[in-house]
Amino acid sequence: MQNIWSIFKRELRAYFDSPIAYVVITVFLLFTGWYFTTYFFLAGQADLRVILGIIPFAFLIITPAITMRLISEERKTGTMELLVTMPIHDSSIIVGKYLAAVALLIAMILPTLVYGITVAFLGDMDYGPAIGGYLGFLFIGAAYLAIGTLGSSLTENQVVAFIISLLIMAAFYLMDKILIFIPNSMVSIVEYLAIVYHFQNISRGVIDTRDLVYYLTLISLALFLATRAMAARRKR
Repeated sequence: MQNIWSIFKRELRAYFDSPIAYVVITVFLLFTGWYFTTYFFLAGQADLRVILGIIPFAFLIITPAITMRLISEERKTGTMELLVTMPIHDSSIIVGKYLAAVALLIAMILPTLVYGITVAFLGDMDYGPAIGGYLGFLFIGAAYLAIGTLGSSLTENQVVAFIISLLIMAAFYLMDKILIFIPNSMVSIVEYLAIVYHFQNISRGVIDTRDLVYYLTLISLALFLATRAMAARRKR
């Protein structure tokens, strides 16, 4: 745990010592803020439906940008070789870096609570879906970041890591949107694998263990594969 904590602090400091964190947070808030205020003023409705619909899509673009440098940059600059010579297990490096990315994600989500406060004051807030929606943001965002960590562990080129991560995330994102093209015998399986399907369940305010198991399994599998990829590249 001490090693994970050290990697976590180092990586989180690196985010905020560079423009990455500020650019990502600013772009995310401008994007979601524009949608919220446009819906608020044009439609004249104070609710969080537009935010619940747009943030999973925004994560699809932003989370690969957060994770693309996690492992790739270390390899490109040669600092990974120094890091792996220390008495730190590969899994500790992966988990520490991943948790730093999750911390940045939380810092990115927190300002959007202003939208919820606005709705609570001006509209009729349904607190169940609102709380479920924010819990869903954390789960879907954490799953995307785990996939992004895997993508970053596969190459030393940040652009390639971004593209790999985006393609994998897009595959999970689109699964429940192509069900009409899937044979009936496969529909339930593909639907279960769809990342947004589980987010929509949670955002309704109903916490189902099947949705939690899905996200935790996806995160664990992606981080495990990232650890194996890192170990394999180290042996070359």
